[in-house]
Amino acid sequence: MDIHLKEDFRLFGIRPEKWYILLIVFITIIAWELGVHIGVLSSLFFPPPSVTLMTFIKLVINGKLATHAGATLLRVFVGLGLGVVPGLILGLAMGWSRRLYVLIDPFIAATHPIPKIAILPLIMIIFGIGESSKFVVVAVSTFFPMLINTIAGVRQISPIHFEVAKNYGANLFKIFTRVIVPGSLPLVMAGLRLALNMALLITIAVELVSAQEGLGAMIWFAWQTLRTEELYVSLGVTSVLGLIFNFLLRHLAITLAPWQIEQKN
Repeated sequence: MDIHLKEDFRLFGIRPEKWYILLIVFITIIAWELGVHIGVLSSLFFPPPSVTLMTFIKLVINGKLATHAGATLLRVFVGLGLGVVPGLILGLAMGWSRRLYVLIDPFIAATHPIPKIAILPLIMIIFGIGESSKFVVVAVSTFFPMLINTIAGVRQISPIHFEVAKNYGANLFKIFTRVIVPGSLPLVMAGLRLALNMALLITIAVELVSAQEGLGAMIWFAWQTLRTEELYVSLGVTSVLGLIFNFLLRHLAITLAPWQIEQKN
């Protein structure tokens, strides 16, 4: 009975544990603000939240934040598309064909552990110092999470499902569309979620070293000029983008694969 009461108790549609998190965040912000004003924290390294908020508003009004965030999002989604689509196609093929898996898996195992940011100089030599090299390094970074999760998604499907489909006379196309795609979808969506997070992470890292625009470049310039309030704004916007991406993908996964909805605690 108590469990049901706890489940049903919501305030403005928010479950109790969510309010605890919001309360902790609120207390942290107040303590931070007070700590700067009484001299416990240095305003140079820890600008008060009020100053950071005013800086955020100023950057929104003058369009600087939109310019940098737009450049980052463009690199994220172009690189994501270039990496996820090949990873999905190859992952489905490798998961379905054991021969193809045995043939290609050693190459995947050898290249996957290489830090993708480490091959940026090589990519810049091949593709130049423009946007193409940034797209490629993001694409390479997102390719592997999508590939590995897709392979795992196909290979975890029980052989019984394939046997049942064959017994009902399903051809290869129907086996692919009725068994492989829905059966692997939960792990494919997990791979897409990992790939998107990796795309954002690598994009910021690349912008730190080789871009004039983007949230990573904004972070670097803020550090060089000791504008720490702009640095915190950039980090905060990056965190919010990550939260939005994960929220949207989680709900997309629930929509596409409702049978995999997690049980609520």
